Amino acid sequence: MQEAAKNEMWEWIKSIVLAIILALVIRAFLVEVFLVQGDSMLPTLHDRERLLVSKIQYFYREPKAGEIVVFQATEDRDFIKRVIATAGDEVRIIPDGVYVNGEKITEDYVLEKAWESYGPVIVPEGTVFVMGDNRNNSMDSRHPNVGFIELDQIKGKAIFIFWPLGSMRAISHH
Repeated sequence: MQEAAKNEMWEWIKSIVLAIILALVIRAFLVEVFLVQGDSMLPTLHDRERLLVSKIQYFYREPKAGEIVVFQATEDRDFIKRVIATAGDEVRIIPDGVYVNGEKITEDYVLEKAWESYGPVIVPEGTVFVMGDNRNNSMDSRHPNVGFIELDQIKGKAIFIFWPLGSMRAISHH
């Protein structure tokens, strides 16, 4: 009987260790959970929503305009913003709207248009230009403390909101 108890305990220990290893691998390479903090992405994302961020696709390709990404803004803070332009693009913002390479982009996800003009600027190689959907309440690439986001700062693409349960939905990327 004692041998059976030892075997069962050993099986439990192996299962727990395997679960921990799998969780660490999944978090490191596949998906991670992030908490939205603030209103900079309204109306798309709301304060205190929790979302899943996929890490895997940016191992194979660079972010595209319209995708919502999580990036490391400071050593202890991540930001969630929308990619507006990629390397080589020219960005100009006027009260009328956002222009990329001279063409006004369609932004049906924006809470309100930006009050202040910006640019034109050219997005450097190896970076992206990001903005919050709540343009007048967002610390994004227009701000000198944020600027262009280097590709290695990007942690992943926001894909799914899972909390609160009533807000559960896939995230739309325009």
